[in-house]
Amino acid sequence: MTQSSLRTAANITPSIRAHSTDSTSSASNTSNTSNNASHAGSSVNATEVSHFNTLASSWWDPHGSSRLLHLMNQHRHPFINRCLSTAPPLAPGLKRKYLDIGCGGGIFAESAARLPTTHSVTAVDPTPEVIAVAKRHQRTDPLLMEPGRLTYHNIPIEALPLPKTPSEGFDIVSLFEVIEHIQQPAPFLRSILQHLKPGGWFIGSTIARTGTSWFTTKFMAEEVLRMVPRGTHDWNQYIQPYEMKAWADKQPDLESWQVMGVVYVPGFGWKEVQGSEGYGNYFFGVRKKPLAE
Repeated sequence: MTQSSLRTAANITPSIRAHSTDSTSSASNTSNTSNNASHAGSSVNATEVSHFNTLASSWWDPHGSSRLLHLMNQHRHPFINRCLSTAPPLAPGLKRKYLDIGCGGGIFAESAARLPTTHSVTAVDPTPEVIAVAKRHQRTDPLLMEPGRLTYHNIPIEALPLPKTPSEGFDIVSLFEVIEHIQQPAPFLRSILQHLKPGGWFIGSTIARTGTSWFTTKFMAEEVLRMVPRGTHDWNQYIQPYEMKAWADKQPDLESWQVMGVVYVPGFGWKEVQGSEGYGNYFFGVRKKPLAE
């Protein structure tokens, strides 16, 4: 990464992917554009689907290429609970409906489906081999095979039917380690909100676009330590937390922005570090305003 690219990132205006790589002339973007043409109206990128298809077989290997995702899952539920604690609790007898977008092999979807406060989990991913792995792993747990508890769909989010009424939306919509793989995040995020129930939470995680994150996720993780396959991430598509917040602030139906930074410590896993969201991996959460009574 050159000094000029660092300066460009530092001077970014607070809007999601204002520096979008779509405007560059790189060969990879030319390829992505042609691949996307077969998915008109969809966020699916055929190159990304092909890449994650190759990782499918090792998804549930806690020491394999998805090891960092397994370790990250330990922080997802505590962050969700932190967000939920800022709003009124569930009414007695009610349970939550989850929508997990870009669910991969089901690491988070399974863990959410096992919670006693969960009514159901709907999980979508456009990668066929990964969904096949998720369904096979689901069959190892009788609880997850209960009708309606955990349902996988091999589709992009744009193909999921919208709720007929606001109250039929999901209580929690999750988007973990996905947005950095989307070339046009703003319309993609807006489409996601259509599935969120008023009063529900949109929860996600991604990576800040900094020199530190380039060094840790691209150079060290992909090139030196080979913790993840080369080409898993495109640093130019990382999103700063202030860009995410600026997007959320512009949505008239969102409120209660939350953020939490985490740092990977070799030998220990992911650790929450206050203020680290501006350097690398972070969680974010935002609530859809309840309907006026």
